[in-house]
Amino acid sequence: MYTDFTSVILGSGCSFDNDFLWHGKMENKSHKIKCEIERKMKMSEIIAISNDSISVSISTRGAELKSIVVDGKERLWGGNPDVWYGQAPLLFPVCGGLRDNKYVYNGKEYTLEKHGYARTSEFEAETTEKEKAVFLLCSNEESRKKYPFDYELRVIYTLEGKSLRVDYEVKNLTDGDMYFSIGAHEGYDCPEGIENYTVVFEREEELESNILNGNLLEHKTINLGRKTKELPLKYDYFAVDAQVFLNLKSRKVSLRNNETNETVSVEFDGFDYFLLWTKPNGNYICLEPWCCFQDFVDSNYDITEKPGMIKLGKNEISKKTHSIVF
Repeated sequence: MYTDFTSVILGSGCSFDNDFLWHGKMENKSHKIKCEIERKMKMSEIIAISNDSISVSISTRGAELKSIVVDGKERLWGGNPDVWYGQAPLLFPVCGGLRDNKYVYNGKEYTLEKHGYARTSEFEAETTEKEKAVFLLCSNEESRKKYPFDYELRVIYTLEGKSLRVDYEVKNLTDGDMYFSIGAHEGYDCPEGIENYTVVFEREEELESNILNGNLLEHKTINLGRKTKELPLKYDYFAVDAQVFLNLKSRKVSLRNNETNETVSVEFDGFDYFLLWTKPNGNYICLEPWCCFQDFVDSNYDITEKPGMIKLGKNEISKKTHSIVF
């Protein structure tokens, strides 16, 4: 267990001032913001796990992956403040944006930032072993101001040969039902640029992507491919924002280097939705399995009616898993 302040600060995935830093918009590099980043990052630790093939580093801040080295080669996006601060943020208790950044529960209105707050929260490193690490986040007084539920969230990283298994366990400690979602947002390194890569789907797909309007979804879609298993990547696809697939049949999606055929695959049984995202001219692509998705532009704000939200009874435990396979 050790602390690497430089890597933590540069790869924070922080969100201050309405997602200002999240989108890498660093035009106003104020001293105040820099100090806030450093203050928060110095509280974090980097936890390392490894086997004969893979070495992984994870920050206690957001339980966020910071490095995945496979056979001596870094495969995770390294984070760059001039492009995107994040690397692999955890999305909880919502994925994507909410209409007007708010929701209603039991007649009361709450404000909640895009992707929720877990990605900027400090987790406890509950268990650390050579090939496994468990991170714990519990509800507290501050979280209840945004999200009125009591819970334990565990993120469990386990190495299995040339794969990294990520388990999410949520236990509802509320005296009643709890509503939440969870999602992954890992960015994979594409040093040659994404147009040298192809996304490969497990099954033949109609690649219908819902159009984004700011942080919200339109009901209208565009088609990126018909009856196909492959999507050659183009920066034009991300000129506005992400590609949001609400009806994929595949539960395994791979990223393939067109020159070397090197691949990384994401397997995500139990996640209903899938997104692709990068910043314009970013040398990475995010492969994102989500349990819910952004609000539609005409959302009624009611979190209990939001598509994809998981309803969890008192003392029940929800388990979701995705695996990263090299």
